[in-house]
Formats: sequence, structure tokens, C-alpha cells
Amino acid sequence: MRRNTLIGILCTLAVVLIAIPLLPSSFHSGQREPSASPVREMQSSSKKEATYKLRTVQQDMEATERLSRSQVIRDIKNFLANRSDRESSKAFQALLRTHPEIKYAEKNDGKHREETGKPNSLLARSAKPHLTKARQALLKSNSYASPTFTHDGKSYFVLSQRAPEPAGKQNLVALVSTEVIQAVERHQRRNLRLIPYPPEGRYRIESVVPGSNAETTVRTGEDNGNASHYAVDEIVVKFRAPLTDRQLLQLRKDLDLSVVRFTGKTYVFRSKKHDTKALKKYFHDKFDPEFVEPHYLYMTNDSGNGASIVPNDTLYSEYQWNLPEIATENGWNISKGSTDVVVAVLDTGVQADHPDLQGRLVKGTNIVDPSSPPDDDVGHGTHVAGIIAAKVDNNEGIAGMTWYTKIMPVKVLDSSGAGSTYSVAEGIIWATDHGAKVINMSLGNYAEAQFLHDALKYAYDHGVVLVAASGNDNTDRPGYPAAYPEVIAVSATDADESRAEYSNYGDYIDVAAPGTSIPSTYPGSRYAALSGTSMASPHVAALASLIRTANASLTNVEVMDLLRHTAKDLGASGRDKDYGYGQIDVQSALQTAHGTSSSLQLYPQQVRRELEQLNRENNRH
Repeated sequence: MRRNTLIGILCTLAVVLIAIPLLPSSFHSGQREPSASPVREMQSSSKKEATYKLRTVQQDMEATERLSRSQVIRDIKNFLANRSDRESSKAFQALLRTHPEIKYAEKNDGKHREETGKPNSLLARSAKPHLTKARQALLKSNSYASPTFTHDGKSYFVLSQRAPEPAGKQNLVALVSTEVIQAVERHQRRNLRLIPYPPEGRYRIESVVPGSNAETTVRTGEDNGNASHYAVDEIVVKFRAPLTDRQLLQLRKDLDLSVVRFTGKTYVFRSKKHDTKALKKYFHDKFDPEFVEPHYLYMTNDSGNGASIVPNDTLYSEYQWNLPEIATENGWNISKGSTDVVVAVLDTGVQADHPDLQGRLVKGTNIVDPSSPPDDDVGHGTHVAGIIAAKVDNNEGIAGMTWYTKIMPVKVLDSSGAGSTYSVAEGIIWATDHGAKVINMSLGNYAEAQFLHDALKYAYDHGVVLVAASGNDNTDRPGYPAAYPEVIAVSATDADESRAEYSNYGDYIDVAAPGTSIPSTYPGSRYAALSGTSMASPHVAALASLIRTANASLTNVEVMDLLRHTAKDLGASGRDKDYGYGQIDVQSALQTAHGTSSSLQLYPQQVRRELEQLNRENNRH
């Protein structure tokens, strides 16, 4: 497949929400009660789902607050425990640079007091009672941590710590911002589709029923599950041959259009006079194109052979339920990853200087703005990257699933968390051409885009393992790119191994992975807990990278098959709509990969026939 035929089409990964009617199950005196109306049943199901999602958002906010407190308190304690540090103004300033969330601090040794970051008068008034309690606690040789309080829509807490040695009088009082909690709330209300997203009218976006151009209106988060989104003044056309300059000039005259982007035979046009419907008819009537489609939008979706390896990362034991749940600690005895294996994270970018990601990133790219680095202006991509590759056993923050695997940040989503299918397709091709062995896509929508599919086939044919989130809308409607046969589709589980109620499901699901309240890295050198299939997908991508390290001879098809057939069967026996083949099992997958040169040798004849049939279907696509 020629590279220059592979890019084109705008889509934002809008993960969608649909109400599943509840079946009446109550009986009275042996007689079945009259069924509630379908509308009432749908309302009941929708209310239950919304309640669950709101509870999940609250859980993420509370976990994020604990993460925020834990890190800053730990580092202040370490600062005060080191005599040379606490007596040095330079070390004090370094502490504050590491924790920009400290908005005010005072260091006192009984003789000298050093202050930094004086709060404004209104904030100082709100913080005063807590600062007073913090100083009083120090007089009694006690530490103090206030409850969280709000001021001007942002949240804060106050703490005080004293140096540990009896003779030392050094102490520190700090006013700490936890506005990351509000950032998590905003992100998760959108990520879990509690609000309509993208909003009608943004960039002239229109909503349509998936699989058609029938218009619909998105008024609530619940409506997202029945809608795809596209730019109403744009069209994507793949011609039989590249257009000549004369043809392009004629199109500009006839349609008052401009070429937004093009590669080879595929063009994205924007017209000042005509909408998508009119443009589609024109190109069908005047040309014989390979395809014509709207410019859709996409957005974010969020025991073994040796003793378990329990890392010393400060937040690991208390907060990271997800890695022990999938037998990661035992799997590390077999493979910890390799610097030769690169996972591309197609997302909102990654914070390059996050202390827990230092040395883990390779050169990436910004598809949205090629003149800028792939920095994260949302938080989603940094969180996804940390799940895969945050530094392990470094006595800092959280532990990623891999110890050495590299992350390639490919920014395909903008500051709103949305991006075009053209950007996603271009990112797939760029990552493939620059050495990615695995590509994670925590994004999606319900519209099939042929040009995006072309890019996925390109990566698949070049041996890349493709992994994507299914979506956060509790619907069995196939979401893309997850539902394409070249991609491993991932649903999300809770800590009790049940399918998360926000998670999409369906016949196309391959495997499940932990997705609820997952702690990871976050912009501002912080940590946050987020929920969503966006968080489940990188667990699978990370495992794919570990498999490729454990056995480099396996093809991408064999790695994908191994992910499926070593999963822990949950729910109904065998493959089902909630979990696919089951929840990933790191130990089982790596033991299997390590012990064979070809995963096809591992399975009985009936399984091999199933795999061969899958390969034939993939080739047809």
C-alpha cells in the first residue's frame, strides 16, 4: 500500500452514551405485572447510569486529592529530614519548583523565617484559620493538614511539618492548591459523557445518526450514544486518480471551495457556499470517486515462577490496584520491557518534563500544529503515557506497567480533546514510519472512515500492534477505530472485575482491562486518578510491548492473538460482549510468549482454525 494514499478525513472521538431498557422482572400472585412503558424504562436505565458515572467522577476526584496530598507531604518531609536541604534557600526554591501547586510557603528555624508566594488578600483571608491552626500545631511539635477548602472556585489545603530530629526547630507551613481536582472533574464529566460533547455549533459541527446523514440533535450526554459528528461545510473524497491543476481550479469556481488537506488521491474540501450533503451529491454526480464521506470528528475516550516484584513507588501500594489485579508483579519476573520497543500514544500529547516520565520518551510529533512540540494541553495523553511507562521502582509517584519501554508522543487531539480522523490517520502513518511497534488510541467515534481504515491497514501490514478504547457510553454500537478487525478493542473493568457501567461492549470487544480510578501522571508534574476505557486501553498496549520483548519473533497477528487467548475468562463462559475473551493476564501472556516461537503452536486445532479464519477476514478487509 502506497504511503501517499493513506491520509485524510476529520473525526473527533466522541464516546457516546445510550440507555439500555430494563426488562420487567417482578410478578404478583403468579401474574406478571404490566410492563412499564419503554420511555419510563429508558429513563430509569439512564438515571441509573448517570448516577454511576457521577459516583465514578466523585471517586476520581477524591483519589486525585489523596494523590496530591500524599506527594507534596512526602517531599516536604524528605526536605526537612535532610539537614543540608532545609538550611539551604536554593534547596527550598527547588522544592517549590518541583511542586508548583504550593502557592505559599514559610520556612522557619526559630530565628529566621523565609516566605515565598504571598497569597492575595482574599485567598489569605480564606486560608487564615487553617494557617493559624498549622502554626499552633508546630508549637506543640505536631504536624497539621487541613480539610480541603474552596476559594474563587478553586480548592486548597494547608499543612505544616516539623523536622524530625529533636534538636531541630526547622519547620515548614504551606498553602497548597488542589485545582487539579477541578481539572479532573471537568475532564471526567466530558470523558464519561455526562455532558454533550462536542457541543453543537463548534467549528460548524453537526450531529448525525451513525451510518447515515440523517440529522439529529445532541442536547444531553445521553444523546451522544446515538450520534456521530462531522463538519457541515467539509467533505472527504478519494478519487480514482490525483486531480489536475485544471480540475482543482474548476472545482474552486464551481463550489467556492478550498483544499483543507490532501495526500495522493484523497482530498478534504471546505466550501463557503455548500454543505456536506450538496458536496456529496456533486462529487458523486460529476466524478466516479472511490469514496465520498463527511469529515467526521473524534475525541478522547479515558503468582509466578518467582516472588512478586513490588516496586517502591510512593503511590503504588496504596493506590494502584490495577497492576496487581492483572498479575503484573509476577509478569515482571519474565519481562520488564525493552528500550527497543516503542509504544506510540496517539492522544493530546505528553508532558515531556514530568519527573516520572524522564528518560521514557522518544521523539514524537504534533500533527495538530507541526510547528510546536507534542506537549499535553489537556492531561489525557500524559495520563495514558504514565499507565504504560511511568518510571518503576524510583521511589517516586506511580509505577507504569513497563520498566524500559519507550513512549512516542503523537499529538492528534487539540486542547479541547478533539481531533480529526485525518490527524489520527496521519499520526498512525507517522508513528509506523518512525518505528512504533505498538500504537495506543484512547479515542474514537461511531462513524466508519475509510481513509482512517486505510491508515490502520498500513500500520497493520507493517507489523504494528494496534490497540483502541471501545468508548464510555454503555452501548453495544461498534465504535471506531476499535471495531476495525486490525485493532484490539478494549472494554473497561472495575476493581471487582465487573464490566464498568460506563464501558462500551459488543461482539467486537477483544479483551478487557482495569479502567476505573486509575492513578497516573498528569500535567504540572502531578498525579491524578481518571476512569474510562481510555485508561483500560494503555494497559493492553503496555502488555503488547512486554510480549514483544519476551519474544521478538512473534508477529503482530500472533501478539494480538496471544492477548486474546491468555486473558482471564470473566462473565459468560468463553468470548462474550462485556469482556471479549476476558481481562488481560500479564503473567499468563508473558509465560506463553516466552515459551514458544509461534503462538499458533500453543492452541488446539479448533483454535488454529479460528485464527486462520480471522486472518482471512482481515485480509479481505
